[in-house]
Amino acid sequence: MEFKFTTESLEKINAVLNRYPTKQAALMPVLWIAQEQNGWISNEVMQETAKILEINPEEVLGVVTFYTMYFKKPMGKHHIQVCTNVSCMFRGAYEIYEGVKKKLGIDNMETTSDRKFSLEEVECMGACGNAPMIAINEEYFENISSEKVNKIIEDLEKSA
Repeated sequence: MEFKFTTESLEKINAVLNRYPTKQAALMPVLWIAQEQNGWISNEVMQETAKILEINPEEVLGVVTFYTMYFKKPMGKHHIQVCTNVSCMFRGAYEIYEGVKKKLGIDNMETTSDRKFSLEEVECMGACGNAPMIAINEEYFENISSEKVNKIIEDLEKSA
């Protein structure tokens, strides 16, 4: 399936390019724009990104496969990340993680059949003082409990 950046994405890319000394230096934020548009980084997205930035597709592949923030497959509309690092672990993160798995019927890096939710167990998200925490897309929830997570998921299930 062919991928092309939308006019809106190209405008964002041009703004990003103005902040960097070379096109290659803008690779990570351009990939973020691509993922925002497409939902994940497919081979076609990597090819188009390489073309836009005038770099080798292998360079794009190297960055995409190194960083976990780039999705290599389609994810849910609501991507839930549960931190299970030390501070979160001591404050109940694994119980939260297992509860989300059970509630949604999916495992790590899986997506619900309706494509509404995906789940990812992650390392430290930098909120150790307010552990445990989760992120849903770009929204962070600190001092979270299983009950609060269930309520958030239920609210998201009711929304569009």
